Amino acid sequence: MRHPILVSLCIAGIAGLSACQKNSDAEVQRALKDVNVIDESNLNDVMLTSADPNEAVSYFTKAVADNPDRIDLKRGLAKALVRAKKPTEAAQVWRAVIADPQGSNDDRVALADALIRANQWQPAEEVLNQIPPTHETYERYRLEAMVADANKKWDKADSFYDTALGLTTKPAGVLNNWGFSKLTRGDFAGAEKLFDEALSYDSASFTTKNNLVLARAAQHNYDMPIISMTQEERAQLLYTAALSAIKQGDVNTGKALLENAVETSPTHFEQAARALDALNANVTTSG
Repeated sequence: MRHPILVSLCIAGIAGLSACQKNSDAEVQRALKDVNVIDESNLNDVMLTSADPNEAVSYFTKAVADNPDRIDLKRGLAKALVRAKKPTEAAQVWRAVIADPQGSNDDRVALADALIRANQWQPAEEVLNQIPPTHETYERYRLEAMVADANKKWDKADSFYDTALGLTTKPAGVLNNWGFSKLTRGDFAGAEKLFDEALSYDSASFTTKNNLVLARAAQHNYDMPIISMTQEERAQLLYTAALSAIKQGDVNTGKALLENAVETSPTHFEQAARALDALNANVTTSG
């Protein structure tokens, strides 16, 4: 009579063990899933910062195809496309992100950025106009300033650049953009001041150094600014000043600057040498 009871107890014990095993397996799977999410997140970050841009595009394209409901992967794909210099395709992906219920104003700013990179200024302005004024970020105002520049609305551009400056801890880029805006307007002294300030935050930016030389040359000041520069950079900057001088009719000064550029360059400076030869040939012919 005891056997049925014993069998029942054994079955109950096995069932309990099985249930414990299932619970344990479920916990293990959950733990592994959490680890996988962390690993995937790290890989996504690596793909967006360190990987080859085209490799990152391939990675996120496959990830989106495998997980079409994951908005974070779509964002990754859009960012990867921007890095790969494919802004038109990036804009298409950003539009899909914005259409998602989880789409945000930051995504709209990113879309406007992609559109500007694709030289689609009007659509970019329309997207920015859809963003509420309460969304105050550096990226938003940086783009607003660029759009105002494109529309030659200088007062608005200055206001947006000034606002953007107050919203970033790395002002070199926006100062350079603001300076270039002043340069295109013909405010060369104002541009020079902004480029100088930009270099005080990022002394390694050759683009800003070159812009500074352009601003000074526009004022017929062809002396090299007192900034840190390599020998190769100095040669390039002398070349920039030389071309500006020649275009402004200061031909003798331009010639001297070209000669200086050729002598300064640590390697053969083909562009400067060619420009100097052409200038000498023109002078000979004219003589």
